[in-house]
Amino acid sequence: MDAYKWKVEEELFLWKRKMTKRIGLIGRTSKNVQTKINGLIPEKVHHVMTESIKNMVKATLVGSNIKMKKRLPIKRSLQEQDELFKEKLSTFRKTAVVEGAGTGAGGILLGFADFPLLLSIKMKFLFEVAAVYGFDTDEYEERLYILHIFLLAFSSEEKRKETLVIMENWEQQKYLIDDMDWRDFQQEYRDYIDLVKMFQLLPGIGAMVGAVANYNLLDQLGETAMNSYRLRLLSKDKDLEK
Repeated sequence: MDAYKWKVEEELFLWKRKMTKRIGLIGRTSKNVQTKINGLIPEKVHHVMTESIKNMVKATLVGSNIKMKKRLPIKRSLQEQDELFKEKLSTFRKTAVVEGAGTGAGGILLGFADFPLLLSIKMKFLFEVAAVYGFDTDEYEERLYILHIFLLAFSSEEKRKETLVIMENWEQQKYLIDDMDWRDFQQEYRDYIDLVKMFQLLPGIGAMVGAVANYNLLDQLGETAMNSYRLRLLSKDKDLEK
């Protein structure tokens, strides 16, 4: 294993510790508050939101929303892939910041429009990242892996640990997964971003909050995506060495 891969191994170790670390008091309190709020929301509303997010994400994953240009495969080292990833992250982060500032400045109506727009940016970003690391998103299992990256980035402590175990054993686990638990998927995502995004609807500070929130959310997704694909590539290398 070369020096760069050793460095990545160390970074992966620290990242996995971060992913499985127990959340602090503030995080637990926020989660409890969000759980109580969800309990007050009528079941019909939950159902509508579950279906809307399910349809939105499914349209992105299996529909024509995202068209990846077919490129000739280029053999790149892990270091080269990481450098290309950073360029992609920078581009998409700027797009998310502009979108967040614009919808945040537009008040409540445009603030609500931020939800599907940001989700679309995130999904397009994940498709691009998959291509950077050499995975073909025409394959269903790769799109399913993208959903697990998304869930890992934006979920509670318990769900994060559960998802990480699945992804560490992806080559075996992918055959056991027929579909996502969409109710669980949308609830985890909403709980993660609701408290932050709520402030984006406030007049006067919405633009600033939207820009900062979207920057941080893309950063969080980027770190998770990069390390998720590093995990798979290094795992494959180890299997070949056996």
